[in-house]
Amino acid sequence: MAKGNQRKLRSKPLVHSLLEHYQPIDGVVDEMVDASGSPRPVWKDFIEALEELGPEKLAQRFARADQYLRDAGVYYRVYDKAGANEREWPLAHVPLLIEEKEWADISAGLVQRADLFEETLADIYGPNRLVEKGILPAGLIAASPEYLRPVVGVRPASGHFLHFCAFELGRGPDGRWWVLGDRTQAPSGAGFALENRVATTRALSDIYGEMHVHRLAGFFRRFRDALNGMANVSGGRVAILTPGPLNETYYEHAYIARYLGIMLLEGEDLTVSGGRLMVRTVSGLMPVTVLWRRLDAAFADPLELRPESQIGTPGLVEAIRRGAVSAVNALGSGLMETRALLSFLPKVARELRGETLLLPSVATWWCGQENERRHVLANFDRMVIGPALSTRLAFEDDNLTKLGSALSDEERAELIARIERDGGDFVGQEAVTLSTTPVYVGGRLEPRPASLRVYLARTPEGWTVMPGGFARVGFSLDPTAIAMQRGGQAADVWVISDRPVERETLLPQEHDSFTRTMPGSLPSRSAENLTWLGRYIERSEDTVRILRAYHVRLAETSDPEIPLLADIRDYLEPFGIDVQSAIPSGLISTLDSAVYSAGQIRDRFSPDGWLALKDLSKTIHQFAETVAPGDDATRAMTVMLRKLAGFSGLLHENMYRFTGWRFLEIGRRLERGIQIARTLARLTGTAAPDGALDMMLEIGDSVMTHRRQYPVQAGRRTVIDLLVLDPLNPRSILFQLERLKAEIALLPAVGGEGHMSLAAKEILQLNTAIAIKEPSDMTAQALDDLANEIGGLYSSLAKAYFG
Repeated sequence: MAKGNQRKLRSKPLVHSLLEHYQPIDGVVDEMVDASGSPRPVWKDFIEALEELGPEKLAQRFARADQYLRDAGVYYRVYDKAGANEREWPLAHVPLLIEEKEWADISAGLVQRADLFEETLADIYGPNRLVEKGILPAGLIAASPEYLRPVVGVRPASGHFLHFCAFELGRGPDGRWWVLGDRTQAPSGAGFALENRVATTRALSDIYGEMHVHRLAGFFRRFRDALNGMANVSGGRVAILTPGPLNETYYEHAYIARYLGIMLLEGEDLTVSGGRLMVRTVSGLMPVTVLWRRLDAAFADPLELRPESQIGTPGLVEAIRRGAVSAVNALGSGLMETRALLSFLPKVARELRGETLLLPSVATWWCGQENERRHVLANFDRMVIGPALSTRLAFEDDNLTKLGSALSDEERAELIARIERDGGDFVGQEAVTLSTTPVYVGGRLEPRPASLRVYLARTPEGWTVMPGGFARVGFSLDPTAIAMQRGGQAADVWVISDRPVERETLLPQEHDSFTRTMPGSLPSRSAENLTWLGRYIERSEDTVRILRAYHVRLAETSDPEIPLLADIRDYLEPFGIDVQSAIPSGLISTLDSAVYSAGQIRDRFSPDGWLALKDLSKTIHQFAETVAPGDDATRAMTVMLRKLAGFSGLLHENMYRFTGWRFLEIGRRLERGIQIARTLARLTGTAAPDGALDMMLEIGDSVMTHRRQYPVQAGRRTVIDLLVLDPLNPRSILFQLERLKAEIALLPAVGGEGHMSLAAKEILQLNTAIAIKEPSDMTAQALDDLANEIGGLYSSLAKAYFG
């Protein structure tokens, strides 16, 4: 903190009510207090600042952080017996504080480890001298599912196997940091670390501002620039490959893509053509030369790896083999996560680098070796026994990993027999005693076990270490409870300097060059989802307008069998809208579909837009439980209309007018034209009941306009003229066709410059045909045909751009 503040705080008696009942655990290092219970130097000013705020303000501050995370839609997918469920991101509000000097030691050890892993992978997938010399067991390497034979002998196009790594650390009772596990496959959590920082600083902005906390933005800027630099050399583009929205960390994939301005793709977005990896865009195939993959390597190519994979891209391995694309990290690099390899790293470090590990791994013995197996069995009660080929940490894998001392006699005898029979399948590891860090519970601080995840990124200057990362903190004193799938929490990590730190951002410097991304680089799948988002929102609005008109009249008459209401009921039934329910399930389903479509393109969706859409969904589901037909439903529909209009306005006013916006707009205009045409056909037909024309004007939001434009009572011709043929009425069909013609004309050319697409020809013909019509021409049949013709435009667009 600033020196002036330090003097002010320290001139007062230190009561430390937050520490009054704080009870460190015997034999366990506590990050905040020393053995005497006094705050460690790096924590002292922080604790005093919390004391200054007091319990009431702290509760308000922490609630502010939680609200930010809810508003931003930060979630983590949890898999349990009930299936996959989205869980709100569990922020532990008190950050973990680490001194800059200690962080420098951690960083040096991790850079050494990352370099060692790079050299080890280069050997295993290259000359294989480590196996030849007996330093690594051939059987262990060959048995690992992470050892990918199709890429043996393939040198990465970038020259490196590893570009982005993470390491899980724990501090032991001796005060030293130990490596608990390595993340070289597709490390997750960096985006969550950013969100932790934003949320924590929302709560503690004044404290954060006064302490010299190293910023995170510089780490991401350097890595982004490194990726773009690799792509520029090869004349392609960078993309992030995600398994999709059902993945447990999909939110983070979308967040990182949006934060760094990188395309987020799924396997189906990519294809291999002529040995090159290409992304399907609305402008055709475009090369991807750097692929930051966030899915496990084995699923990346069903042609050469796991044939059952439905999330990979056939031919990806061949593109890598030809050097056409750099994978970040290289396929097969997940091998270094294998738990049994921890026991061989000291030997490997001496062999390859002539060094001792600066940060040791948790003590590990592979039971495939005679001496090591005997040691594990002789010390069975002190060991954690688990699968040798597991890539999970021991505390994440409690179904397969067992503490020897916790087994019954029968379980103990059975496991020992299995180790003696199949020793190569098991490792023994020293039971981990993690240090504790404070969490804020019920107005006081309590210790909880914690591990630290740190990230490294390769740049042209070498490895750069994220000055922070995030801490996984237990919700109880059970060390297995720090795993996110078991209810663990996540805390920000502040690396504290004793002097001011540089305030880094992602913004370019004045002298930096830049390239504006061409609008046509929109992936086809994203364009399709944007189009359907527009359609679902417009379909929802049209349904809500009809339902409001219905319930207004129901409230006035209390008789659902009058001809007009019965006619509306019959009209809506084929579309799955049952008006006997105040909030029909068909309407809920349409809005849920809008949320689903938006969820497929979270990287292209603003947080404000997502919040507004989720609010819409939440509101309609709440109404479904509480709203009654008639006047109550009328008010509910009015609320929904305001929120739908707010969402549409947010997108219209704030969304950049790139190709994606055009597809969203096209979707809205298509659906509005279809719905207006269908409803007009029903309510202006010769058999339409009394009051149908007035209801049509109300549904078309054109009552006031009709009164101003036509000095007569509503008749069929005036309603048709206003809602079909008036080019200035934003609710008319001709207006929709004019907008469709304009937007489709601006889409990327299909078939070469100067050639009109089929959709462009169709909309031009349709627009011209309607523009010259008279109200008398627009019979019910003509309106139904028009609705079908507008719907046909989607098929032409899909064939041209979504295939």
